[in-house]
Amino acid sequence: MIELTSELTCPHCGHRAVEEMPTDACQFFYDCEGCGCLLRPKPGDCCVFCSYGVGALSAGPAGQILPLRMPRRAPRR
Repeated sequence: MIELTSELTCPHCGHRAVEEMPTDACQFFYDCEGCGCLLRPKPGDCCVFCSYGVGALSAGPAGQILPLRMPRRAPRR
């Protein structure tokens, strides 16, 4: 069974919130309820759950299991 919730921790104020991860797309933005800061993924991460969430896996499109860190794409020529 895939866990579809994760605890996000704000790196600015330390506020923690349990949120449901979307299964159809990566969530790129998150508004911290503690300080109002707009969180964005760290470089190399695909979403805020990868950067600030608790857990080893996230649910991707159509319920696929994705690693926390997505591999970087090779530059286009």
